[in-house]
Amino acid sequence: MAMNTPKQTAHLKKEILVRLIKAYLSDNFEENTRLIPYDMRPKGSEVPYRCCIYKERAVLRDRAIAGLGASIEETDDSTLLSEVAENAEKREKPEEHPLTVLTTACKGCVPSRIHVTDLCQGCVARPCESTCKFGAISVHDGKSHIDPEKCKNCGMCAQVCPYQAIQRIIVPCENACPVGAIAKDEDGHARIDFDKCISCGKCASACPFGAVHEKSQIIDVLKNIKSGKKVIAMIAPAMIGQLPCTATQLKEAIMELGFADVYEVAQGADITSKNESVEFIERMEKGEKFMTTSCCAGYNELVDKHLPEMKPFRSDTKTPMYYTAEIVKKEQPDAVTVFFSPCVAKKREALNNNNVDYVLNYEEIGAWMVARNIQVSECKDSEFKTQSSAEARNYCVTGGVAKAVQALIPEGVEVKPVVIDGLTKQSVRDLKKYAKNGVCDLGNLIEVMACTGGCLGGNSTVNAYKPALKQVTTYVNESKPFSEVHK
Repeated sequence: MAMNTPKQTAHLKKEILVRLIKAYLSDNFEENTRLIPYDMRPKGSEVPYRCCIYKERAVLRDRAIAGLGASIEETDDSTLLSEVAENAEKREKPEEHPLTVLTTACKGCVPSRIHVTDLCQGCVARPCESTCKFGAISVHDGKSHIDPEKCKNCGMCAQVCPYQAIQRIIVPCENACPVGAIAKDEDGHARIDFDKCISCGKCASACPFGAVHEKSQIIDVLKNIKSGKKVIAMIAPAMIGQLPCTATQLKEAIMELGFADVYEVAQGADITSKNESVEFIERMEKGEKFMTTSCCAGYNELVDKHLPEMKPFRSDTKTPMYYTAEIVKKEQPDAVTVFFSPCVAKKREALNNNNVDYVLNYEEIGAWMVARNIQVSECKDSEFKTQSSAEARNYCVTGGVAKAVQALIPEGVEVKPVVIDGLTKQSVRDLKKYAKNGVCDLGNLIEVMACTGGCLGGNSTVNAYKPALKQVTTYVNESKPFSEVHK
């Protein structure tokens, strides 16, 4: 039985999304949706990932449920996919939590723990035993043994073992979560504590079985377009690096999907840069020691749920998505707004913003274009109505936000940017230390991004980081600086 690699998982998600979109565009949405697991795994077909064809179909069914925007946790096993599809079409607004766990796909990994392997030599020095502060290690029968009741999983014994005989067994999703929001239930399956979850999506990226799944809003958007409503797309700069095309070709491709217009979120980023630069100057003049950026939705969730002590140091400026949606609603009050996102966290942010109706990730947009047979590289050019600065278009790159803010701060005001490139358990501890001490020794303007690599490293991106960075860099270099765009 083969393990589902991230690439294979992405392929399955994409195929199911393509089939769901085609089903919705067909004359029999509910029935065609019901048949998806059977069409993908017909009788007598190869079983590539699971023990049997019935298990394969069960997993595919759950993936389709998530693709329809519903929670696996709230869907009864006896519910037909056609019923879930019908409910999705009737849904007035997206569900609150953007992630769900496919119990059928969850492997039920062994608990995370420190384990003594057969490499143990029972050496005389016994550094593992002497290093353990909790008395969890003893040596008998010529081998070290760990008492699970006493062990705190600190890993010190593994660090000092001269034979590397002690290893840490990790659960990928638990290990990836920076805030301990995911753990095993009584059945051994992963469960997300949404009171703790910051929607960073790291668990979804880490699971090699694709068991943690983002709930899609694609049916909601398709329904609004089908009903004839004016649906406006808002695309973040990171999307420019996802497909082999120019920004103007991408806009045209999105218009061909049925959107009435496309706004570049970089114009909202210019507002964010301007407001944060003013705010930074005011804070420094008041004697504050540092300020963090506030454009990352995952980081904002972290502060709100786990780091209240950081709130006084976090910028009060809103995100580029917020300002762009504000512009759209002001110019076109009757429009339905859809933000195209590289990550899960933006779906959580959108739920608290009346100006953002839906969020689609890059995987969903890519599947939609496949379903409609749109070749973006062959599309004609369609210019954006409003031009944005190079600094704003560079927001998606690690350090880009700090550079954009710094560029608008006049000489004479000391700016020392610090970049936290991805939220981890360690970076969360660092942020706690800065908040507790009221100072960051490394600098005074801290850019915090939940994803390593910035938005280009988001869990819902479809292109590898390096080629995506190359495309975005070209786009940025072709753009005018803030000083020229906003004279």
